[in-house]
Amino acid sequence: MSMAYKDDEEDWLTVCLKYLLFLFNFLFWVGGAAVLGVGVWTLVEKSDYLSLLASSTFAVSAYILILAGGLVVVTGFLGCCAVIREQRSCLSTYFFFLLLIFLIELVAGVLAYVYYQRLSDELKEHLNQTMTENYAQPGKETITSAVDRLQQDFKCCGSNNSQDWTLSVYIRSERSGGRVVPDSCCKTITADCGRRDHPSNIYKVEGGCITKLEQFLADHLLVIGAVGIGVACLQVSRT
Repeated sequence: MSMAYKDDEEDWLTVCLKYLLFLFNFLFWVGGAAVLGVGVWTLVEKSDYLSLLASSTFAVSAYILILAGGLVVVTGFLGCCAVIREQRSCLSTYFFFLLLIFLIELVAGVLAYVYYQRLSDELKEHLNQTMTENYAQPGKETITSAVDRLQQDFKCCGSNNSQDWTLSVYIRSERSGGRVVPDSCCKTITADCGRRDHPSNIYKVEGGCITKLEQFLADHLLVIGAVGIGVACLQVSRT
């Protein structure tokens, strides 16, 4: 009688452990999906702006999150199958890959926070130069498109203010057609609207693009860092 009771107790504990592992694995899968989503969101939403950055750290952090998140989703699915089928040999491999993936997430989070600390200096040093020297130049179509979208999306003109465009290679050339700012500075874009720089026509008093782009990127970096480090620590603590 006592042996039968002991066997029943062991079976009950095995079932509980099985479903507990399944629950934790499901939470890992959700965390991986969240990491993957943040990485994709970072690259998809206004991804044109990446061409305006001197460093690739921002994009690298997002790509690392996408890689880690994708691996977690796949590994999590395989882990659920291993738990359901009680394939214990697969579980040790599963937990090893989870630990590896969490370390990758941690690296992405740390990179994001490190880059966040020097984001302002990089933008101040490189954005104005990029805009004035590369805008509307041959072979620089990606940068030109990014600058136009930046000024329209954030309702700004120039890196610091509209006067920055007086130093632009494009504005000083005959190709500008007499424009004093690019047409993308205009509140309502029409043909050759950049010839008139009155505040009623262009974003002259709304502030420069550096401050607004810095805030946008900083918000994304904080999310990348928080999700990368937060999910990694949470998942490691559960393993």
